Amino acid sequence: MRAARLIKMVLLLQSRPSMTAAELARELEVSERTITRDAQALSEAGIPVYADRGRAGGYRLIDGYRTRLTGLARSEAEALFLSGVPGALREMGLADTASAARLKVSAALLPSLRDASRTAAQRFHLDAPAWFDEPGTPELLPAVADAVWDDRRITARYRRGDADVERELEPYGLVLKAGVWYLCARVPEPGADGASRIYRVYRIDRFTKVAAAAERFTREEGFDLPGFWTERAERFARSILRAEVVVRLSPEGVRRLPYVVDPASAREALGGCGAPDARGRVTVTLAVESEEVAHTQLTGLGPEVEVLAPAALRARFAADAARLAALYG
Repeated sequence: MRAARLIKMVLLLQSRPSMTAAELARELEVSERTITRDAQALSEAGIPVYADRGRAGGYRLIDGYRTRLTGLARSEAEALFLSGVPGALREMGLADTASAARLKVSAALLPSLRDASRTAAQRFHLDAPAWFDEPGTPELLPAVADAVWDDRRITARYRRGDADVERELEPYGLVLKAGVWYLCARVPEPGADGASRIYRVYRIDRFTKVAAAAERFTREEGFDLPGFWTERAERFARSILRAEVVVRLSPEGVRRLPYVVDPASAREALGGCGAPDARGRVTVTLAVESEEVAHTQLTGLGPEVEVLAPAALRARFAADAARLAALYG
């Protein structure tokens, strides 16, 4: 533990002109007294650490000193590619690894470039969750992430409806979608040779237990995680649109439709509509999840939409309109 801290202290001093004891203590999560002892230990080991006295003082390395302790470990190099998503790194338990990788890169840069990480962080930030949504971090995410990095099979129990189901999975990749974590995994399926496999997607917050096996699995080299996720997401979006409604939209309703229903469904419906009537309105057939969901979504268009079918949904909107008229006079 102390050796790792001493290395990190050298890298910190190499990446900056100087640092106060308080700054080093904050970065290394120790006391200022420990920083004093560590600086003395480094000096005795031949590392040219100097303490400048006074209000503007602090610890620094002699000008021109370069350490060779900047080689990236494999885990650090992998984490570095995810450094633009700090929240995701933290949730997967990789924040410290990524921090060490960034520090090594910073220490290896020329002095004129050492503020690159700070200036980039001031200009780009990824906030993955949707508005008005605060999803919790799945408790088992770090264990699943470890198995993904290490290509280890896992035995997972997860909630499916009212029951718990246990499966052996080969965890291929993690996806963070609108603040929700998903696992893309290959699943052994019974077949003629007993070795058939299919790929499935699981919400990690539904896992109740995860145990990693000792053996590793062999990845299919042609597997493309982004492509797989895009195809599955589109298939899922289409699969839940099991009902249809017929609506008449004003020009404003046409403009706002993609913001209240599934955008792909809106594009498909508007692409197949006929010419506008004398009032500029168009009639479209819209794929929706259900009449209940359609009622909630289309209510957001107010008077810019008129439901024509099914009759039961039209009756609900007529009742809503009557209640609104009574409420507002």
